[in-house]
Amino acid sequence: MSPHLKYGEECQQIIDVCRRLYNRNMLAAADGNISMRVEEGVLITPSGKAKAFIEASDICLVTLKNEILYGIPSSERLMHLAVYNSNAAAVAVVHAHPPTAIAWTVAFPESKELPNTCLSEIILAAGKIPIVDYARPGTNDMGEVLKPYLEDHKILILSRHGGLTWGDSLEEATMGMERLEHSAEILYRAIQMADLSHLPEDEVRALYEMRQKIGNKTL
Repeated sequence: MSPHLKYGEECQQIIDVCRRLYNRNMLAAADGNISMRVEEGVLITPSGKAKAFIEASDICLVTLKNEILYGIPSSERLMHLAVYNSNAAAVAVVHAHPPTAIAWTVAFPESKELPNTCLSEIILAAGKIPIVDYARPGTNDMGEVLKPYLEDHKILILSRHGGLTWGDSLEEATMGMERLEHSAEILYRAIQMADLSHLPEDEVRALYEMRQKIGNKTL
């Protein structure tokens, strides 16, 4: 039975996010995948279909042990399952291909994180945005390289591949993807204009104190 018959609202939320990210140029063709935790396991977008044009009946269902219950799910589902199995607080995962964030990892392959001391928004909204080592798409390695980061970070850049965000709601995970690309775009424009400048050390400390009070929540 198609999961949309039981999880119609959740399936529609996934479709709405696909279109939202497509309209922001963070999904192209069949790129990316979006998932939500439900009673039987995980709802996830299908493999090989343009995400901007999927329908509720296309949404697939897999268990947390990677057993396929319905449809032809994304070949990158192991990455999503790694998030859910590593963190009980994860309710939704968004994987998209934000162009500027990806370009950062191509231009600066030694970078371990997006420069966070340039923008107060990165610190307050995310704390830090790490860059995860490259892993071949569709392999188990994609999930393995994420695990060291999942406890403390809800926004990640996948080197030479894309972005991955998770949250206690699909809205939080989606906002994380928007925050990622918006921050990367600002930094890119700064480099075009001149170069990156950084906040004073005392201001950075103050911002991190504010972030600590906010907690591990994406703004």
